[in-house]
Amino acid sequence: MMLSGIKKLISISSESICQNCNPRPSEISGFSGRRLDELNDLLRMKNGFYAFESALHVFPTECYPQAIDIEFWNYSNNWKDKYDALLNQILFFAEDVFGEQFGISGDQIIRFIPETGETVPFSGSLEEWAAKILDDFAFETGYDLATKWQKLNGLIPFGTRLLPVRPFFLGGKFEIDNLYAVEAFEGMKFRADIWRQTKDLPDGSEIELRIVE
Repeated sequence: MMLSGIKKLISISSESICQNCNPRPSEISGFSGRRLDELNDLLRMKNGFYAFESALHVFPTECYPQAIDIEFWNYSNNWKDKYDALLNQILFFAEDVFGEQFGISGDQIIRFIPETGETVPFSGSLEEWAAKILDDFAFETGYDLATKWQKLNGLIPFGTRLLPVRPFFLGGKFEIDNLYAVEAFEGMKFRADIWRQTKDLPDGSEIELRIVE
């Protein structure tokens, strides 16, 4: 019997991040719709996990403070408000190794690129999302670079992602020498600051980023 994309992804992933077996992200987060029902089903099967050597991270629900969960991650004051009102209607449920987010927006799954503030349509359902990840996990999750980085630096610490020293959209290379591990919240706030400094600049502008400690 051929497994569905979601079941196959779950079968090759880590143990459940949180042992709560009755997740209700749609009730707690104030979102609704078919994609939320699909997410509920996924999290009932496995409440959060890592896959592809930690390159893909699916958030659990109702798990804080043991782990960052969907509710805490999507709380606006943590990092989403740094993008003004841009992300108010998106529920983020997973991320790749660089902290690019997968989220539910209306009736579709989108990909959010923190450096530029772009939201890109990704799939029409969670099952399609899983199938697309499985079909090209090296590209969609950053698996190849994650593997190479960990061979040199050890395992990616729990709750962190790999950020570029020089942002990708400013010419930073997809190479391990351009990557460092950073706590996930701090990484999102750092990219939000980059977005705020560059979002209104015309193409071709010279950029001098201000790094605020």
